[in-house]
Amino acid sequence: MTVLKITRMGSEILKNRAQEVTNFDKTELNKLFEDMTETMIDSGGIGLAAPQVNLPLRIVIFFVPDSRNNGTEIPLTKMINPIIRPKSESMDEDWESCLSVPGLAGIVPRWRNITYSYQDLDGALKERDASGYHARVVQHECDHLDGILYPMRMVDLSTLSFIDATPNNNDGN
Repeated sequence: MTVLKITRMGSEILKNRAQEVTNFDKTELNKLFEDMTETMIDSGGIGLAAPQVNLPLRIVIFFVPDSRNNGTEIPLTKMINPIIRPKSESMDEDWESCLSVPGLAGIVPRWRNITYSYQDLDGALKERDASGYHARVVQHECDHLDGILYPMRMVDLSTLSFIDATPNNNDGN
């Protein structure tokens, strides 16, 4: 496995919509998932999108620790071509940070409840419901696939802060 370099805010690849994955070469995709997982763990994150490692593909990995999800862990999930649908217009605001925006955090509104679908390594369609922090993580990571970083979602830029100055000292997404 290889630790990949994480692209930072301002990089062109983070400003554009990533391409759909149409070639399901399991060997290549599995290697990419392994490298992305190693990179995410090495960086202390809980999610990573392919554009963050300089690949313009609609690929996301994430996990949700039980401590952030009411005692229920969401194991490492590998998504290809994910799609998010809100289940209602209800939104929550909370702190977010990002491996591509190192050292900063801000308050971001996100849908409270979503359904998301994606393809697995075999190209099979999977679907899951998510709420709370789980939903937030999925939305944050999938935003990278459309050229959106969390500061672009912030309503009040006065909350943009250095992580060590935030009330909860958040970890990176």
